[in-house]
Amino acid sequence: MEDFLFQASIYLAAAVIAVPLASRLGLGSVLGYLCAGILIGPVFGLVGAEAENIMHFAELGVVVMLFLIGLELDPRALWDMRHRLLGLGGLQILGTTALITAGAMAFGLAPQTALATGLIFSLSSTAIVLQTLTEKRLMETSGGRSTFSVLLMQDIAVIPMLALLPFLAFGLPAQLRPDGSISRGAIDADTSSHGLSFVDGLPAWGVTAVTLGAVAFVILLGIFAARPLFRFIHTARLREMYTAFALLIVVGIAFIMQSVGLSPALGTFMAGVLLANSEFRHELESDLEPFKGLLLGLFFIAVGAGIQFSIFFADPIGIFGMAMGVMIAKGLVLFAIAILFRIRGRARWLFTLGLAQAGEFGFVLISFATQLNVLTGGYAQVLLLVTSLSMLLTPLFFILYERLSARIGDAHRTVPADKIDEQQPIILAGVGRFGQAVNRLTLMAGLKATVIDNDLKRIQLMRRFGAKGFFGEPTRPELLKAAGIETARVLVIALDDRKASIRLIHIARRFNPDIHIIARAYDSVHAFELRRAGANDIVREMFDSSIRAGRYVLENMGFTDFEAANLSQIFFKRDRAAVLELGELWDPSMPVSQNEAYSKRSKELNAELETELMAVLEERAKDAPAAE
Repeated sequence: MEDFLFQASIYLAAAVIAVPLASRLGLGSVLGYLCAGILIGPVFGLVGAEAENIMHFAELGVVVMLFLIGLELDPRALWDMRHRLLGLGGLQILGTTALITAGAMAFGLAPQTALATGLIFSLSSTAIVLQTLTEKRLMETSGGRSTFSVLLMQDIAVIPMLALLPFLAFGLPAQLRPDGSISRGAIDADTSSHGLSFVDGLPAWGVTAVTLGAVAFVILLGIFAARPLFRFIHTARLREMYTAFALLIVVGIAFIMQSVGLSPALGTFMAGVLLANSEFRHELESDLEPFKGLLLGLFFIAVGAGIQFSIFFADPIGIFGMAMGVMIAKGLVLFAIAILFRIRGRARWLFTLGLAQAGEFGFVLISFATQLNVLTGGYAQVLLLVTSLSMLLTPLFFILYERLSARIGDAHRTVPADKIDEQQPIILAGVGRFGQAVNRLTLMAGLKATVIDNDLKRIQLMRRFGAKGFFGEPTRPELLKAAGIETARVLVIALDDRKASIRLIHIARRFNPDIHIIARAYDSVHAFELRRAGANDIVREMFDSSIRAGRYVLENMGFTDFEAANLSQIFFKRDRAAVLELGELWDPSMPVSQNEAYSKRSKELNAELETELMAVLEERAKDAPAAE
């Protein structure tokens, strides 16, 4: 027990010290975790043989991550991605496997070993790449979406790779048992570490039937069982039961998939997709997010601690050259695919540099191939080192991408910001559909606003119609100072980016604490965030138009114009007051459905509104006979 606590303290201390330092230096958390593992492992020797056992546990972080990714994908959206999956992902796997296999055979490796090497290095690191894309807010870019498509296809491709490895073993008889059953390499190679197998010793048709049955079971579980079970858990009214059930889903499905020789990560991803439209999706996300972060961090530390520098120092030039050769070969394939699919500009470099490394599933394939004698022990250690080294270099490749993208960014980003040569008492940040209406109304009232937008096409369109606007990023402090933020009376924030809106409020308040800020909100939660940031007036983008539509409904159901307007005004004032009051109870750390104080007060406010509206309707009913 004492040894376990000591090792846990070492791992946690390394993460707490190294990761903030790496983040402060702009290297990202992934490189921080890897460096922490190197320090406590090969450098100081504080951890040793247990790093491999910890790796098996830490791989749950990848499993949880793919489950959470699946929750973000609607099945229809996944079907819409099929061309990218098969096109981008399929070509990358085939191209990289072919190029590296040819290179390995040129160095004298046997065809089976060379092909296994190509398969191993065709996979990229889902954990590192997705974590970095998320941290750097690149997931929603075109390059990020293309990168994700390839990673997803790679995870799917792990299944046929595991099935193919046994047939690469030296000699077909090694694959047949005396009873004529087929041994499945993925299971046989890993039985010692994972135990129970549902397909071990079965004939070929039995393996197929059990595998398909496991997949069908997971699908049916996600469609029919998850919601009733969640409702059952909800009756306990215990927060920890949600967490326990979320972990049960992930761990249970991972175990089922692994027991039939399939990828646990792929199984949990599939379950996440099936639950993407569930009303409990946000509950699952909030429950599993902390586990994902900790387990992924542990995974990266274990990778760093497992690097055997003794092999590296025996031939540093050869090992480093092999790692760079793999990354360059893979990069060439990715660059060619980017050109073929017309991925341009910064997206092309993100796609190329982000996926050039080997991945964590490569560790699994190396282990299986070694057990099957497709790889020898010494060569397997070299592949493990090359895989780890390429993963270690990945954050540096992302830094290289940032340097390149700053110079060769997309066309609209290469255009320098306009020089603002006027200062008005009103500053309008964002001139989309919402901002245009505000600008037109102020102009009709004889007022002028300094309009700033980061969409060059919008600014050019304004100028075509004779209106004046300035191109630039509204959240840039120097641009705001040039626009006169220090003396302006009103700032209207009409940006599409929710986080940018909040950032702009903080910057504006720093320059001019007394400026009146009017902000556009996407929904109630965004309104709460804007209020906390310091906005004075908040307009939910669909709220006023919805009230107007409701007023038309009342007028066409027999209410007079005055009565419909009066009811609309009561509803507007009540709802605005409710948003202000509920904003004080809102807690960003938990879903609204779990905030008891918020839910209770929301129900009370709805009841009060209903009572007030009923009183107005009763007065209308009393006055109706007199009017007749």
